[in-house]
Amino acid sequence: MLFGKKKEETKVCVCAGQSDCPAAEMSSPEGTVTTIKVLGSGCKSCHQLFENAAEAAKSKALPVEVEYVTDPERIMAYGVMSMPALVVNEKVVSMGRLLSKADIERML
Repeated sequence: MLFGKKKEETKVCVCAGQSDCPAAEMSSPEGTVTTIKVLGSGCKSCHQLFENAAEAAKSKALPVEVEYVTDPERIMAYGVMSMPALVVNEKVVSMGRLLSKADIERML
């Protein structure tokens, strides 16, 4: 616990729970989105970015899991200084901004 708050880890698979979801076993050819993470403190903007990222991945039919990370140690490992932040394929693509679903779709 940090400052009396429970660490929150949330994952949402955009395949709607299909039993043959390839997200966990997907190879990583160049240009393919394999991971999407939202880094945040648990605030309203961070939750909204998580929802927007999940919706964008679903609308693009990407078989990836969108992960919400609030663990300060994991966030620091990315070198992020302002939140919310969006990480695609382990690369920080945005920080300190609440991106819309359309913005995220263009990035993907």
